[in-house]
Amino acid sequence: MDIKVLGPGCRKCQQTENNVKEAVAEAGVEASVKKITDTMEIAGYGVFGTPAVVVDGEVKSVGKIPSIEDVKSWIQK
Repeated sequence: MDIKVLGPGCRKCQQTENNVKEAVAEAGVEASVKKITDTMEIAGYGVFGTPAVVVDGEVKSVGKIPSIEDVKSWIQK
């Protein structure tokens, strides 16, 4: 599973990345979590608000900090 956290590095983006990593650990799934800060790459996902979370190429959240439970619901099969 490939998870990307999109954002310039603001506090909300950092919290989102922390929540994603915590959710992956709690769910016990194999996933790579990558932080994307490049604005052109972020725009390539059609995202114009941050923070955003992309799971396996699908945008799951834009402009808010998702809860750990939200992230777990996206990554558990």
